[in-house]
Amino acid sequence: MMSFTTHFITFAHLSHTPHYNGGSNRDGMGKYYPYMALDPEYAAPNQPTQITFSVQDFDGKDVYNIETMVEIYQESTGERVKAFPWTLQDIGDFNLYYVFPYPGSYEIVLSVANDDKMVNHIQLDPPRSILSSTADCDCKRVIFNVTISDSWGPVRNSLLAISILIPIIVLGSVLGKIYLKRRNQRSITIPEKETLKYVIMLVAMAGGLVHLAIFPEHGSLQIYYSIFLMAAAGAQIAYGILYILINFSADTYTSNNRNLILSQYKKRLALNLFGLVGTSVLIGLYAYSVIVAPPLSPDNKPENVDIAGILAKSVEIFLVIGIIYLMLWEKRKISGILINTKSS
Repeated sequence: MMSFTTHFITFAHLSHTPHYNGGSNRDGMGKYYPYMALDPEYAAPNQPTQITFSVQDFDGKDVYNIETMVEIYQESTGERVKAFPWTLQDIGDFNLYYVFPYPGSYEIVLSVANDDKMVNHIQLDPPRSILSSTADCDCKRVIFNVTISDSWGPVRNSLLAISILIPIIVLGSVLGKIYLKRRNQRSITIPEKETLKYVIMLVAMAGGLVHLAIFPEHGSLQIYYSIFLMAAAGAQIAYGILYILINFSADTYTSNNRNLILSQYKKRLALNLFGLVGTSVLIGLYAYSVIVAPPLSPDNKPENVDIAGILAKSVEIFLVIGIIYLMLWEKRKISGILINTKSS
């Protein structure tokens, strides 16, 4: 992994490549390829906002000692509301700060000088009607469009929460209805610990749904993050489905067939070990990623702790505890059954 990481080209040293306020210029600007992001991504008016630029070459390598000028225009009026004069940047990754005064659309213009000897520091080019024009400027320019809104951030976060909670609620309701129906049918013998098994199945699928909901955002960090989260989601959902097939197919604890009892126990044990090891790995990787920079991190910084991450890990910790408890109970149960079967 370390050898692979050393030769991997990272495009943009951003905490993540935004899908709302930010992005990159597909054609580049001269010999450079610029990226831009707002933090917070769903910026609101009258809120301090960090504008992050990451300027690299077309091989994804850092560039140094570049002269930059940044301007902010209000799209509705064409007025330049803020300008940062020509400044020598030691490296192509740099931050600027601004408070957007009104909601609406803005255009952020990044200028990079072709020749730093032709630029006077602390100088501003005059405002332009054609923002991309390089007349009287030995430079290249690129325009980023951003939208400032009071409501889009809460709306987006609410939609994300709803997309996670609705499938979990529906799944839980269906499982609960099936469980109660079986409990009310007195002719059917209800296996022990069935409630815990239903909870484990639901929690495993809930963890998978959380990973499915968050993988697009992490996919903009690195494609490998997206693949990993999709694989984790698939494994957790598959684990929940297998749990249905194996644990609720039949109750072998009432059987007198020793070989059948052992066979079913081994299947349950293998399934529980799969869930325990896989979930523990996910918890460990998350803890690692928020303490130190994970492999292939675009900005070589630990991941931010967010609500979705806390929710996913809380579910997984509960899942680990439930699996361990069920494994210990099944071991005691199967030992007692086998002893009784052998003595009889």
